[in-house]
Amino acid sequence: MAVPLFTATQLAVNLLDARSVLSAFGVLGIALVMFAETGLLIGFFLPGDSLLFTAGLLCAGTSGHGPTMSLPQVIVASVAGALAGAQVGYVLGRRGGRALLERSRSARLREGAVRAEELLERYGHAKAIVLARFIPVVRTVLNPLAGVLDVPPRTFAVWQAAGGLVWSAGLVVAGYVLGSSVPNVDRYLLPIIALIVVVSLVPLGVELLRSRRRAAREGGVS
Repeated sequence: MAVPLFTATQLAVNLLDARSVLSAFGVLGIALVMFAETGLLIGFFLPGDSLLFTAGLLCAGTSGHGPTMSLPQVIVASVAGALAGAQVGYVLGRRGGRALLERSRSARLREGAVRAEELLERYGHAKAIVLARFIPVVRTVLNPLAGVLDVPPRTFAVWQAAGGLVWSAGLVVAGYVLGSSVPNVDRYLLPIIALIVVVSLVPLGVELLRSRRRAAREGGVS
C-alpha cells in the first residue's frame, strides 16, 4: 500500500497562517518558510515574523492551539532556514536576479526591491543587510539584489549571518519569554505581531534620523 507524501492536514494548510503552518509541518515548516521567505522571491508573502514569534509561544507550552515545540529545535530550524535561504537568494541574484525582479507582476515585490536598493545605497552593505532582516518583503528581495549589485560574497555572508541570527533567534526567544511569563498571551497574538512589525522598523528609523542629521551638519558646514 502506497504511503501518501502529505496528510490531509498538510494539504489543507494555510500558508498565511502561522499556527496552520506549525500545526501541519512543525519544526520542518519553520525551516522551509524561513528558507522561502528569505531566499526565494515567491516567498515574500509568507508570515516570517509571526511564524517565529508563534513558534516561541508554542515552545513555552502556553498555547492551546498547536503542538508544544522544543525551543532548541525551533531556534536551530529558524536560524538554519533563514541563513541558508539568504545565501541561496544571493547566488540566484548573481545568476540573473534582476531579470526575475523585472518579470514580477507584484507591485509589493517591486516596491520592496526599490526600498532594498535604497538601503544598500544609503547605508552601505553591512548595515543594509542587517537592517533588511527586520523589514518584511525587503528581507526577501535584498538578498538576490545584493547578488545583482555585486556585493562581495564574504561581506554578504558575514552580515547576513549576523542579521539572520539576531532576527530569527531573537523573535523565537521573545515569543518564548513572553509566553512563559504572561498567562494566555496567545489571545493577544495579533496585536503583539503588529507591535513586533512596528518595533522592527525602529532600527531603520534610527538610521534615517542619523542620516538626516549628518546631512544637515554637512550642509551647514558647506
